[in-house]
Amino acid sequence: MIDYILIGVLLVIIGAAARYVYKAKKSGKKCIGCPEGCSCSTKQGCPSCHCHDTEISK
Repeated sequence: MIDYILIGVLLVIIGAAARYVYKAKKSGKKCIGCPEGCSCSTKQGCPSCHCHDTEISK
């Protein structure tokens, strides 16, 4: 019985994370995991994710 509860909780957590990513990408966010939301003043990307590196090289 406890296995079913654990599986249910994990499915809810994974489902919520997937829904968050889907909604964030649909709303136009380019870098979901970036702590500054990639709104750094230098526009060179954030140190943790380098979200603007791909845009600069294009």
